[in-house]
Amino acid sequence: MILRQFLTLTQNASSERRAEAAGTLARSYLQGRLGPDAAWEAKTALLALLDDPAPAVRRALAEACAGSDQAPRPLIVALASDQPDIARLVLARSPVLMDADLVDCVAMGCEETRAAVAGRVELSKPVAAALAEVGGVPSLIALAANRSARIGVAALLRMVERHGEDAELRQALLARDDLAIEVRHTIVSLVAEQLSRLGQDAGWISSERGARVAREARDAAALALSDEAGEAGLGRLVAHLRVQEQLTAGLILRAILSLRLPFAEVALAELSGLSRARVAGIMLEPHGAGYAALHRRAGLPALLLPAIRAALGVWRDEADRRSGVSGPRLARSMIEAALTACETMPFAEARSLMALLARFEAEAARDEARILTHEQAEARARETAEDEPREAMLLAAPEPVEARIGIPAEAAPALPVSQEIVVPTAEPRLPDTATAWPLAPRPEDRIGAAVVPAEATPDGVPESAEAVLAGLAEELMARFLAERGQVSDPAPALAPPPLPAPAPEIRPEPPRSARPRAIALAVAAGMIPEELVLSYRADRARQRLAA
Repeated sequence: MILRQFLTLTQNASSERRAEAAGTLARSYLQGRLGPDAAWEAKTALLALLDDPAPAVRRALAEACAGSDQAPRPLIVALASDQPDIARLVLARSPVLMDADLVDCVAMGCEETRAAVAGRVELSKPVAAALAEVGGVPSLIALAANRSARIGVAALLRMVERHGEDAELRQALLARDDLAIEVRHTIVSLVAEQLSRLGQDAGWISSERGARVAREARDAAALALSDEAGEAGLGRLVAHLRVQEQLTAGLILRAILSLRLPFAEVALAELSGLSRARVAGIMLEPHGAGYAALHRRAGLPALLLPAIRAALGVWRDEADRRSGVSGPRLARSMIEAALTACETMPFAEARSLMALLARFEAEAARDEARILTHEQAEARARETAEDEPREAMLLAAPEPVEARIGIPAEAAPALPVSQEIVVPTAEPRLPDTATAWPLAPRPEDRIGAAVVPAEATPDGVPESAEAVLAGLAEELMARFLAERGQVSDPAPALAPPPLPAPAPEIRPEPPRSARPRAIALAVAAGMIPEELVLSYRADRARQRLAA
C-alpha cells in the first residue's frame, strides 16, 4: 500500500517534490515506527529511488541516511558509488560502511571522495594505509589533520616518501602528537635534501658540498631527536637509520664527540649484536682489547679507532674527577684529544678525518658561545626585573625639597600657598619680571639648591640676614654679596678690598609688591660648610702676616 501510494504521488511530480518525498519516506523508515510489511515496502521504495534520474532525489536519500546505522546497507553502498557530491555525504559519516567498502572507494574514487574517507572519525589503519598508498596531496593532508585516525608508521613513511615535498603536508604531519620519531627524522632529512638541491640548482654550492651539508644536517637532526626519544624511541630510531643505511661511522663518531653516549651505545649494540649493558661496560675501558674487538665487530673502520679511544678516555677521566665540566667545553676537550691522536697517523689517511674533526670543533665552539650568550641574557633580564620595582618606589615617593637642599624639615620656612618653589634645571632660564637675576652663576645653582622667594621687611633687608651671616669672614661675606648684586652701602669699617667688577646684571622694573630674595641668600649662606669658612679665615690671616 505504501509503495503504491508513493509511486502514485511521485509519478508525475517535479524533481524537487520527489526529493522532498524521498527524504520524508527515508526518515519514516529510519525511525522504526512502521510495521514489518510497511517497512519492507518503504525499503523497496527507497531502493527504487536509486534509479531516479534527478541527483536531488539521491542527495536527499544520502542526507537522510548518512548518519544512521539503521539505513539499508545496499542503499548506502550504492550511494557511496554515486557522483562525488552525493557519495562524500555517506563516505564521511555512515557507520554502515565497512573497511572493505571504504578501501574499495579509496581505490576507485576521486580526490574528493578520498578526502571524505580521510576525515572519518576513528579511521582504521587498513583504510589509512590504502589512502597513504594511492591518495593524492589533498586527501593525505586531510588524513594527517584527522587526529582520531589511526595511522601506522609504515603508512606515515609512505606518505612522506610519495608527497613529502609538499610543505602543507609536512606541516600537518609535524602537528600530530603521535608522530613517530622515524617519521620526524625522515621529514627533516627530506627538507635537508631539498635545501641542498636548491643551493645546487641556484649555483650557490657545488654538488659535493651540497651532499655533505645534507648528510651532516641529517646526522645532527638524528642526534637532536635522540635527546628526547626515550629508551624505546631511541631503539626505533637506530633501527630506522640502519634500514635506511644512514647509521654510519661518521654518525657514531659525532654522537660520541657531542656527548650523546646513549645513542652511541645503542648504535654499537645494534651493529655488533651485543646487549647495550655490555657495550656500555666496554666503552668505559676504551684503551683495552675489549673495545678494539667491539670496534671491529660493529664494522667501524680502523681509521677511527685512535680518535674514538682518545675521546672516550677524556670523557672517562672527566667523569672520574667529577669536576663539573660538561657540555660544549667537555666536547671540545674530547675533540682536541681526537685531533691529537690523529697527528701521528699518515696525513694521506687522516686528512678527511681531521677535516671532519675540525668541523666538529667549530660546531662545539659555536654551541659554547650560544650557551654563554643565553646565560648572560638571562642574567641581565633578572637584574632588570629586580631593579624595576626599586625604581618604581623611588619614582612613587619623591624626595622632599628640604632634604635635597640640606635644610631640616623643622627649620624650613613656612611659605604662603601662592609662593612658588623654583628648582634649577640643567639649562639656564630667563629671569621673570619680578626678580633681578645676575648673569654670573649662583652658588645654589652650582649645587642644585632650591630657590625659595620670601616676603621682605619694610626696609628691604631680611630680619634674619645678620644672624645668618654673622659668623662669616668679612671678605667672604662681601664677595658673596657682590656676586649676588645685593651690596647696599656697607659701613666704612667693613669695606672689602677692591674686587673685580661683577658681571653685568639685568635689573627689570621693580614689582608692585617688593619681594627681595633675602631668604634665598640665607639659605645659600647656611649651606656653606663651616670648614670652608675656617679655612678661608686661616688663609687670610697668613696673608696679613706675610704683608
